[in-house]
Amino acid sequence: MNNRNNFTWISNTSTVIWQELSDLYTMAPLGKKEPHDLEIVFNNSMFKYFVYDNEKLIGVGRALADGVDCSYICDVAIHPEYQGRGIGKAIIEKLVKDSKGHTKIILYAVSNKEPFYAKFGFAKMKTAMAIFKNQSWAREIGLVE
Repeated sequence: MNNRNNFTWISNTSTVIWQELSDLYTMAPLGKKEPHDLEIVFNNSMFKYFVYDNEKLIGVGRALADGVDCSYICDVAIHPEYQGRGIGKAIIEKLVKDSKGHTKIILYAVSNKEPFYAKFGFAKMKTAMAIFKNQSWAREIGLVE
């Protein structure tokens, strides 16, 4: 545990209530993510942070990393009542620091957030491509062309 900004930071999944995490993504709003799926992806991620205000989950982020070549930062979400307080910035800073030494650090972001992530050194890629489970939805909201 680590206390930063008077919040409790946890970097393992031992105390996570997966339904609470699922609810946070819905409120953030970053879409519907099933508790069981979140348990799998977070347990398979090398780096992860859960931020609590007392017992309330208010922020989260993870990086799926292989330890050498690639670290992929994703699923950063902040409770709406806590947005704008620097929690998301602190999560990204920690994940970037943890990912140092990888050949590349990749970040997948919600559209229009590019200026925020540029502050951390991220540059827009020209060659990134994706296959989404729901490709028509991804096209509809502008994630792919």
